[in-house]
Amino acid sequence: MKSALNRTLGAATAAYGAAILLCPQLLARPAGLPTTPNGAATPETAPLIQMVGARDTAIGLAMLCANGGRERRWVTWCRIGFDIGDALVLGTRLPTRAHRAKAAAFALAWAALNAYSLSEKARTEDPA
Repeated sequence: MKSALNRTLGAATAAYGAAILLCPQLLARPAGLPTTPNGAATPETAPLIQMVGARDTAIGLAMLCANGGRERRWVTWCRIGFDIGDALVLGTRLPTRAHRAKAAAFALAWAALNAYSLSEKARTEDPA
């Protein structure tokens, strides 16, 4: 069994991870984290965002490339765990209530979508 939705979520996760790894301001600005006058993530914030980008790139590629259903489920549950952790941390530590709420809601929605991608309803037969 494979899930096209699950692979798509893996690809999206990897792409977003690579994007924030290369351009940390893509996460800094919407999260309300400090930026420089020209809009870049600050030198203090950028490495932490890039660390998240590296993590998300790796887990997204693992979701995309997993061969068996068991491996795909395991990797996807790791993704879901990261999203729940992100919701807890960002939902309590970002600078404003609005930023905390938005980040937590997004992370939990992504966790829910990834969990749905593991459900029988979302799976399709692997033609290979």
